[in-house]
Amino acid sequence: MDINKPQIPFLDMISQEEWEDIVCAGLTRVREYKKNDQILQMGETTREMGILLSGSVNIENIDIWGTRTILSNIEAGHVFAETYAITGQVMMVGAAAAAPCRVLFLNVKKMLSPAFGQKSWRIKAERKLLMICARKNLVLSRRFFYTTSKSIRGRLMMYFSNVSTDCKSREFDIPFNRQQLAEYLNLDRSALSKELGRMRDEGMIEFHKNHFILKESMEV
Repeated sequence: MDINKPQIPFLDMISQEEWEDIVCAGLTRVREYKKNDQILQMGETTREMGILLSGSVNIENIDIWGTRTILSNIEAGHVFAETYAITGQVMMVGAAAAAPCRVLFLNVKKMLSPAFGQKSWRIKAERKLLMICARKNLVLSRRFFYTTSKSIRGRLMMYFSNVSTDCKSREFDIPFNRQQLAEYLNLDRSALSKELGRMRDEGMIEFHKNHFILKESMEV
């Protein structure tokens, strides 16, 4: 494995020397995935968290009837499955490649063991994990707010409003195609597409594929 430290937020407090120590301790591996490949499966356990080096990953739940719900989208530089890696609990979600991607796996269970308690990078990694877990709680809270509205338009407006606020612009790209957006907002795809068409006809939005523009007539 390449011992050069990836330039990602999780490792910004870790020095190159510390990173080489982590790699030499056998705590890392890298894998590549094609679009739609399953990275982590529901019902399994994992000792590793994923750090996305490139591409895009969807965190999803599939019920016993096969209905898929997308809970969040992970972009390059961000992490996933850290809570399951720490706790060892059976995964209630899966991770699938939303686009071709490259994932760095870090063995968190082993990293947090007493064997590495005196390592200089240990406390830095623990602090990062604490911040990540707190931020993930906020992400899940957002999705709850998106799906509280009983109307399709209400859910779309709440979602677009938050994306616009995050981007500080009325023009932005979303990380989902139509089917994925419907799953994320817990909506029927056909009904969602019809509502998007009505919102465009009413001059509220413009869009092409996953690129959206919110018009002045739409409150954000």
